[in-house]
Amino acid sequence: MDRYTDEALVLSTVDYGEADRLVTLLTREHGKLTAFAAGARKSKRRFAGALEPYMRLRVHLVETRGATVRLDSADIVAGYYAARADLPLIARALYAVELCRELTRDHEPHPELFALLEGYLHKLDAKEAGPTSLLAFELSALAHAGLMPRFDSCSLCGGPPGARPRFDQAHGGAVCEACAVRARDAVAISPELLSGLRALQDGERTPLPAELRARARALLNLFISHHLGRRLKSVDFMDQVGLD
Repeated sequence: MDRYTDEALVLSTVDYGEADRLVTLLTREHGKLTAFAAGARKSKRRFAGALEPYMRLRVHLVETRGATVRLDSADIVAGYYAARADLPLIARALYAVELCRELTRDHEPHPELFALLEGYLHKLDAKEAGPTSLLAFELSALAHAGLMPRFDSCSLCGGPPGARPRFDQAHGGAVCEACAVRARDAVAISPELLSGLRALQDGERTPLPAELRARARALLNLFISHHLGRRLKSVDFMDQVGLD
């Protein structure tokens, strides 16, 4: 059995049996892994406080015969504790880790996505991430996963979106008025919203107005739900907290 060490972010945990825990990790070098932590719920020394969502760890892993690896020990590198004391920050962090968990496959390295999530959690912890930064994070995460929605031109004909564009999640983005007849599930989108999302996608970080931000969040929820086949649970939590 091979042993190795990697940097990891905790995406989620599930209790297993009376004392054990299954931990989903996004590692820098090995991608998403499901790790079996024997006795994690009883041992206060081996995993004390480490196996919580969005902890950044130095993990010591052992390969096993199945898809699950064994987690021998974990050292906390960053706990992002400031982001755990504020409900809106908790909601954003949980959404970010759930999105990354669902966008990735097991054992496929995603160093860019790891760096993106690590950077976003650091900004949340430093309270440097405004509401618009979550939209920027989502768009970057989708791009790294090969699911970047198209806002600069019609997804069907490649022409300009026009003055009355629509957005079709099944075809991957904006569609012009002429092509909208071929996109039955397309929803109306204003040129202003299309421009704002395109600017975020291109790297601009000018804050969007609250109303525009709320419409952008709804649109991305629609797109992500379509491609994942379900609505992320943390979206409901953000709604309860009152985040757009």
